[in-house]
Amino acid sequence: MKDTTKRLPVADQIRKGLEEAVRHAKGEITLKTTTLELPDRPPEVRAEDVIRIRLNNQMSQNVFARLLNVSPKTVQSWEHGTRRPSQAALRLIQVFQQNPHGVFSVVGMSPPQEGPPTKRKNTVSTKSGRRSQPGASKKPAV
Repeated sequence: MKDTTKRLPVADQIRKGLEEAVRHAKGEITLKTTTLELPDRPPEVRAEDVIRIRLNNQMSQNVFARLLNVSPKTVQSWEHGTRRPSQAALRLIQVFQQNPHGVFSVVGMSPPQEGPPTKRKNTVSTKSGRRSQPGASKKPAV
């Protein structure tokens, strides 16, 4: 449902907040406090963990980088151990580990096929955009 209550303009919100703070400081009112349970920090991941997570989901470094919204160089540096993921990246990696299908869905990707990864044929792009087998002649036989 849509909230139909009107919000005060920002200046009025600030004024109201300051008035409440002054009244609280004078002991005229008691302000309501809310205690939230904060989540733990995401677990650290090692270079080997990043590689394992990526390979278990049958992704190249480029695709994994795109999924996490980081550059491929960033993923490479994580996998080589020269950099560590930020706290935000660690959280996303944690979410991805626990619910990969959810992350694939959110970013609009299809999850990998179940089972062992399939080997792709080693092909080379040609100028025409066609793919050919390595070592195959570029000119058609006559």
